[in-house]
Amino acid sequence: MCLGVPGQVVEVNGLVASVDFWGVRREVRLDIVDQPVEPGDYILNHVGFAIRKIPAEEIEETLALYEELLQAAESDMMSADVHGELEATAPEGDGHD
Repeated sequence: MCLGVPGQVVEVNGLVASVDFWGVRREVRLDIVDQPVEPGDYILNHVGFAIRKIPAEEIEETLALYEELLQAAESDMMSADVHGELEATAPEGDGHD
């Protein structure tokens, strides 16, 4: 199973965005996102690509769900998948192996 991970867009430079994932910033590609994004928007990230802009009315519920998943034990498949997604966008050598 593969899940996307929500994050808040901090900055946009062409087809690359700096996105905040629970206090950790990662660069995310915008090549395939379904709508234009700007700082303040939330996107769904999958292995370094924004795949969907999260509608404003869904953000609170989406973040609450992922907070639950991140708190779950890593032996939980969904929690492990979310942690894996966050690590997949980590730059090499940042200590998040």
